[in-house]
Amino acid sequence: MVEESRSPSTLRLAGRSFLAFVLAPDAPIENWLQDLDAWMKRSTGFFAGRPVILDLTSLDLTKPEVTSLLIDLQARKIRIISVEGVNPAWLGPGLAPLSGGTRAAAALEVPETEAPPPAPPPDPKPERQTASLLLERPVRSGQSVIFPEGDVTVIGAVASGAEIVAGGSIHVYGPLRGRAIAGSTGNAHARIFCRNFEAELMVINGLYKAADEMGSHLRGRPIQAWLENDAMILTALD
Repeated sequence: MVEESRSPSTLRLAGRSFLAFVLAPDAPIENWLQDLDAWMKRSTGFFAGRPVILDLTSLDLTKPEVTSLLIDLQARKIRIISVEGVNPAWLGPGLAPLSGGTRAAAALEVPETEAPPPAPPPDPKPERQTASLLLERPVRSGQSVIFPEGDVTVIGAVASGAEIVAGGSIHVYGPLRGRAIAGSTGNAHARIFCRNFEAELMVINGLYKAADEMGSHLRGRPIQAWLENDAMILTALD
C-alpha cells in the first residue's frame, strides 16, 4: 500500500486594525450606570455587536467592584473585549488588559563588550495627507459606515437607523436622520455638516448630543457642529 505524502498547509497570520469604542466610567458607578441607561434609551441598539474597551484608569476599584461592573455591562448587552487600568489577574481569559497598561515591560540587556551599532538617522517623514471617503449613494437604515482614517462625505441622505463613523469630519449633502460620529479616533477638531438636520445622535470626539438635546429650532435646516470648551456647539448655516 502506497502512502500519499501531504505537503504541510500554510499558516497565514495577518494584522488588522479595527474601531473599538471606549467606555470610561465616573464615580459613583451607580450614577454613571443610570446615565448610561438614559443614553441607551435615546440611542437604542448603539452598542449591538460593537467591541468596547472599558477604561478604569481613573477609578480605584476593588476586584469585586470590577466584577460587578462587568456583570452590569454584560446585562446591558455591551460586549467588553478588553479592560484597562486593573490588575490583569482579576480578568478572565476573554478580557486581556490593553498593551502598555498594567503589564510589566521586559528589558533586554546588552553585554558591555557588544555595544550595539549606532542607529541610522530616521528617514524624513512624508507629508501626511488627509484620507477621505466619498459615498455617492444614500446610507440606508441598518447600514453602518466606519472610516477611522479620515473624513466621510455622503452625497445623499443618511436614513434613520443608519450610522456614519469617521475619524475626521462628516459631510452630508442631504438629510441626516441617523447617527453621525465624528472624530472617533480622538480628533477634537472634527466637525459635522449636513444640509437637512434630523439626526438621532451626534458625537464628536466622544462628546454626544441625543435628539432631544439638540434644539427643535434647528430641525430641517442646514447646520454644522463642532467642539468648544468640552461642549458641542450647533449652529444653522442658512
